[in-house]
Amino acid sequence: MRLRGVVAGGVLAALAATTLLLAGCVSPRWEGPPSDHFDGTRFHNKTPFDVGLGDLLRFYATRDPGEWVRNLLLPPGVPPSQRVDDGSLRLTFVNHATVLVQVDGMNLLTDPIWSERASPLSWAGPRRYRPPGIRFSDLPPIDVVVISHNHYDHLDIPTLRRLATIHQPVFVVPAGDQVLLEEAGIAQVVALDWWQSHRLVNGCALTAVPVRHWSGRTLGDRNLSLWAGYVIESAGGPIYFAGDTGYDDHFADAHARFGPMRAALLPIGAYKPRWLTAYQHMDPSDAIRAHIELQAAFSLGIHHGTFELADDGMHEPAAQLARVQRAHALHDMRFAAGVEGSAYSLAAKEQSRPCNSQGTS
Repeated sequence: MRLRGVVAGGVLAALAATTLLLAGCVSPRWEGPPSDHFDGTRFHNKTPFDVGLGDLLRFYATRDPGEWVRNLLLPPGVPPSQRVDDGSLRLTFVNHATVLVQVDGMNLLTDPIWSERASPLSWAGPRRYRPPGIRFSDLPPIDVVVISHNHYDHLDIPTLRRLATIHQPVFVVPAGDQVLLEEAGIAQVVALDWWQSHRLVNGCALTAVPVRHWSGRTLGDRNLSLWAGYVIESAGGPIYFAGDTGYDDHFADAHARFGPMRAALLPIGAYKPRWLTAYQHMDPSDAIRAHIELQAAFSLGIHHGTFELADDGMHEPAAQLARVQRAHALHDMRFAAGVEGSAYSLAAKEQSRPCNSQGTS
């Protein structure tokens, strides 16, 4: 049986782990007092979930995968501008959860992956069905890289090393993942717990916010590091990056703290079957609920159409997003499923405000 799916990807990574990790020797990766999401060693969600081996076996016994067609010859998109400093916001969808955010003279990349596989192995694991929408060589100078969690489709060490060598950005990661980057020889790493902030190169704050997910790259490191979304402060209003998450009240919490979002990057794929994935991945209906709760002026659907991680088909998330909008008469909702290589621009706001000093490292 061919290993596929988000759970299968985790199993594949686990099988690649060393036998020493199987011995159960666990060392904390984050030093801090216990909290409502940290017991001193491992992190956990506000709303607990537990998926075990029995669920994995049921998944394989009842699979009904959608259609995926590989095409790695698609042409790349137009090279992005070097900077956007006229008060507007430009979002370029590379694919999966990789987005180039250009605002206030700053260039930021989310969960960058240019590798062929989202896997610890070069010969197995989830493989691309579509190439990155922007060539790596066409990237403008990258100032900041944000990582939402350490799954292989979101934290890709080969890509991060290339970025570190060529661009020397600051890498912002959830608490505990600084260990992975430092072991890979990557410097300038900032690790954040939920609600902690870091001051960006343009003076604005980047804040890690709660999401509902989990972490782990081997059998021995489950939840030793945190998972997070981010709110990027800009002169025209906050920008929300969800990373990878199931639906929960954390969207309402982010809105309560930061106000309406100028834009939101929300995952819409890898959502079938719901009995297995709902705790960790949103479907398009969940994403629309999140868009409404964030009061986002514009949302971009990410995390779809690149790696086959669950039973929804390659084009199903985008089509389902459109169907949900029609069913609820939400025709004027500004929520687009990201297209590789495409740029989405939001004009400068008339009443923009300079970044304040609320964030602290």
